[in-house]
Amino acid sequence: MQVTDYLAEETERPYPAPAALGIKSWAEEDRPREKLLAKGRAALSDAELIAILLGSGTVRLSAVDVAKLMLQGVGNDLNELARQSVKQLCRHPGIGEAKAIAVVAALELGRRRKEADAPARATITCSRDIYHLMRPNLLDLPYEEFWVILLNRANAVMRKVAISQGGVAGTVADPKMIFKEALEQLASSIILVHNHPSGNRQPSAADLALTKKLRQAGDFLDLPVLDHLIYTDRGYYSFADEGTL
Repeated sequence: MQVTDYLAEETERPYPAPAALGIKSWAEEDRPREKLLAKGRAALSDAELIAILLGSGTVRLSAVDVAKLMLQGVGNDLNELARQSVKQLCRHPGIGEAKAIAVVAALELGRRRKEADAPARATITCSRDIYHLMRPNLLDLPYEEFWVILLNRANAVMRKVAISQGGVAGTVADPKMIFKEALEQLASSIILVHNHPSGNRQPSAADLALTKKLRQAGDFLDLPVLDHLIYTDRGYYSFADEGTL
């Protein structure tokens, strides 16, 4: 039975209909907020996303039911919903001015995002691309830092993440922190970078051991380590170029 059918039936009853089960009584994995946290935003329907904006429904309708009514009123067309005014949205049961404003504001943000030009992502094609990408972060540093570059399937840079900061002689790179960042951002591959303030481009025994350990962990997680770059102000050492990865 559709929500609209329920409402029609409700007006014909001589006595008040029993209250519908609220969202809090649903199984936790079916509640919109909990579902988003557990399965990600893509798992939610349009009505469930709108229900999160609404926050609550009516005595007889859950927030999801109210959202479904809103969508049915515009033929389930989000573009048409975005054209609705606050006054028009308030005609739906359970929608007051505050809820209508929240929906209008959210849809306006979506429109502005769509119109905004997405900044071009740098693409890594060779070790020199990595060196130039990290130059603003590592040039002239008097101490060591360890960074990880997260890449998508096209080798475009998703993010540069500073993992640790140390002294002149070294810094600690925690593998758990490195892969935590990569897994949370759903990266397809990673590149490791750290600097040598001394200017010595050659890897230490610790650098070689850490690189081997991280490469093996990446292979296990299906998150390959494409390179490890040792950055100095006058050049770099690439584990991939030198065959030591």
